[in-house]
Amino acid sequence: MDLGSLPRIDADTLGRLVPMRAAVTAVEEALRSGVLATGDPVPRTVTDVRAGQLLFMPAESGPYAGVKLASVAPGNTAVGLPRIAGLYVLLDGETLLPLALLDGTALTSLRTPAVSAVAVDRLAVPEAARLVVFGTGPQAWRHVEAMRVIRPVSHVGVVARDAGRISAFLDRCRDAGVRATGVGPEAVRDADIVLCCTTARQPLFPGRLVPDHATVVAVGSHEPDAREVDTELVRRSTLVVESRPVALSEAGDILLPIGAGELGADSITADLSELVAGRVDTARPGPRLFKSVGMAWEDLAVAAAAYERLRNSFSMEERMVLDSP
Repeated sequence: MDLGSLPRIDADTLGRLVPMRAAVTAVEEALRSGVLATGDPVPRTVTDVRAGQLLFMPAESGPYAGVKLASVAPGNTAVGLPRIAGLYVLLDGETLLPLALLDGTALTSLRTPAVSAVAVDRLAVPEAARLVVFGTGPQAWRHVEAMRVIRPVSHVGVVARDAGRISAFLDRCRDAGVRATGVGPEAVRDADIVLCCTTARQPLFPGRLVPDHATVVAVGSHEPDAREVDTELVRRSTLVVESRPVALSEAGDILLPIGAGELGADSITADLSELVAGRVDTARPGPRLFKSVGMAWEDLAVAAAAYERLRNSFSMEERMVLDSP
């Protein structure tokens, strides 16, 4: 097969084909189809290398299969390079022949906030307008975008260590028509939604400060020895995860307090499919917490949506060429 003839969906093309609202819809449809009934077919493989980590994330669902090859290089940020990079290969589910190549970094930056939005849309109070976001990287910004799709966001408080990056992030929010200010961690006490999008390995704020009506999203880590939220917040919250088995193997926010004997595995209230199916009591007292570590089916759901939209934009003759091995 001539790999050079495969469609290549770069970051700009992905953004045009699948805007945030469409990505949220793709994730919801995947969940409703039962994608979590069997879980990802192969666990994510993480290999430590000298500069960081290499990740191999395969999945299949419906007429498609796919695999993401990603790298995490913490040292890159010091030299102005992306911390996370990747490539996604979309495959035909029956023949396993390649259909398209996608920018894996852009795909991750889109599907992660889309997944968060699916959860927050069912957990957050309808009038949620005040966001506090920890972090100033791509995930922080895309999460602000995603929250604006589902809630009437009117103000964003930004918590980060680098004053220059805070300033640039605030300008970006204001250019998008949202009031934004730099704040300290204590600002969570006035937040409706708290977004944790960092590389932190220790809790970012005292969980006792989070008001009972608030929803917290923690997406920064997939490692069992790192966390962004503390035990008190986990204990107080209605806790939703993508998948119980995956969370109990990768989510340090949950595993660290369990390992310390401060929580039990039954602290998890529900997974995403149960939440989307309406089987979660979101009126329970206390905050709501969504802990995400990222799963391969999420990449596949959004990649397939992008490919189908690309395919539908072609003429019949172009589709025949696209579909030919």
